[in-house]
Amino acid sequence: MVTGMSGAGRSTTAASLEDLGWFVIDNLPPAIIPRLGELVSGPGTDTQRVALVAGRAGSGKADELLEAIDRLGQGQHIVRVLFLDAPDDVLVRRYEGTRRRHPRSGAGVERSVAEERISLDSLLRRADIVLDTGELNTNQLRSRISELFAEPHAEDALRTTFLSFGFKHGLPLDLDMVFDVRFLPNPHWIDELREQTGLNEDVRRYVLEQDETEGFIDRVVDLIESLLPAFVREGKSYLTVGIGCTGGHHRSVAVTEELARRLRSDGHLINSFHRDVDR
Repeated sequence: MVTGMSGAGRSTTAASLEDLGWFVIDNLPPAIIPRLGELVSGPGTDTQRVALVAGRAGSGKADELLEAIDRLGQGQHIVRVLFLDAPDDVLVRRYEGTRRRHPRSGAGVERSVAEERISLDSLLRRADIVLDTGELNTNQLRSRISELFAEPHAEDALRTTFLSFGFKHGLPLDLDMVFDVRFLPNPHWIDELREQTGLNEDVRRYVLEQDETEGFIDRVVDLIESLLPAFVREGKSYLTVGIGCTGGHHRSVAVTEELARRLRSDGHLINSFHRDVDR
């Protein structure tokens, strides 16, 4: 189930899921959703992955949508809710930049965004994944959707994403936990490393060879591995761990890749994503 704030990227997400092989249905009335679930699970169908994109949900429709989600979950379906979000000022800027009418327009875009956020609060609290698109361009959003939904995974599997970012560009909204690696020496001050990123071997080696790095990574890996079973027991399917440095180019990128590598080698389902590496 794809829902969220108007202007946060529902159309791009729907197109991305369709490209990944999902059967995408846009703007289906909530009352029909449980019936659709019965058809999908019935004999003679081989449809395994269906994405329902819900748009323009007012407070009443949000309640109806929640009821439909609950009814789907009572059957044999694995139901996940993706809520697309972005800061209010970003949503206002997107609407003003495109000159599109906001679905709730009538009292100005800014007020419409604020009213919609209130009306969708119950869906936000129900969401399994809250994806902050405020600092993502279209290609980055497509990449995030691909990492999250390219392959189906078991109901009891936990898909974990390590996300690098720069604090100067703002803290992502969709993080479950955050680690700050600004205590590590900054490659930005090394002339030959400044224009490279943590994806380059020279920067990677510089960051990982610092005395403080190995102990930090060991402790984070131990912490994450101790927490993952608890998250699974609580029914969590997606976990996003933020690794932040100043600009999101060097330290956070290198540490994110190393954490992902180590945890993958231990058999965990791990993705990595670098929000600000190209900024």
